[in-house]
Amino acid sequence: MHVKPKKHLGQHFLKNPEICERIAAAMTGYGDYKTILEIGPGTGALTAWLLKLNAYTTHVAEIDTESVDYLRAYYPELRERIITKDFLQLPLNEMFDGQLAIAGNFPYNISSQILFKILDHKQQIPEMVGMFQKEVALRAAGNPGSKDYGILSVLLQAYYDAEYLFTVDEHEFDPPPKVKSGVIRIQRKPEQPFGCDEKKFKLVVKTAFNQRRKMLRGSIKSLLNPNVDITLPIFSMRPEQLSVQDFKDLTNMLSQ
Repeated sequence: MHVKPKKHLGQHFLKNPEICERIAAAMTGYGDYKTILEIGPGTGALTAWLLKLNAYTTHVAEIDTESVDYLRAYYPELRERIITKDFLQLPLNEMFDGQLAIAGNFPYNISSQILFKILDHKQQIPEMVGMFQKEVALRAAGNPGSKDYGILSVLLQAYYDAEYLFTVDEHEFDPPPKVKSGVIRIQRKPEQPFGCDEKKFKLVVKTAFNQRRKMLRGSIKSLLNPNVDITLPIFSMRPEQLSVQDFKDLTNMLSQ
C-alpha cells in the first residue's frame, strides 16, 4: 500500500528511522504523563518508535484518509486510537484525562498554530517533542538578542522551557522540503504566579514586536499612559533585547 504525500496537507514523510528513534527517545515523561498524542503520523515512521515506549499509550491524529487506511493496516494495535480529525479543532480536555504529551513531524503549514494550541492547553500538556520547519523551531527556542527571538519565543517561553535539539536535512524526507527542519522539546515551567496580567502581557509583546526595529517608546506608544516614565532605560531598548521577565515588568509598568 503506497501513500502519496499531499502538498495541501504539508506532508513530508520522514524516511530515516534513526531520526524517528531520536525524536521518540527525547520524550522524557516530564510532568508524569502516561499518554502521547502524535500529530500527523502519515505512514507511521515515528509512530513505530513511539509505540515501543511502553511507559506511555500513544494516540495519533491524522486527517489524510489514505494515511489512516495505511495505519490501520500496518499498525493494528493502534486502530482504536486513531483520531481522524484536525488537531487544531480537538477538545483535548474532553478527549483525554490527565496529562498529555504531544509529538510529531508536524505539517509545516500549521506548525505555529500547533504551538499556540499547546499554549491554550498548557495546564494539560507538560511536554512536546516535535519537528518543525527550522525557522519556526529556532523562533520557538530563540534567546533574547537573537534574530530568531520574537512573539512566538516570548509567549511560548513564558510558560515553557524550550530547547533546540537537532537539525534534519532536506534529503531525509519524501518529498524533500525546500528548507531544513529542526527538532525541539518544550517542557512546562513549574506552576507559580505569572507576575502580571496575562492578557495584557500578550498585547504588550505583540504590539512591541509589530514594530521590532523601533525602540519601545515608539513601538508601544499606543499603550503608554501619563504615569509611565519613558525616560527609563527599558524604553530605549528594542523588543528583541527584552527577556520574558522584562516583558512582565513592562506590562506591570503600563498597568499602573
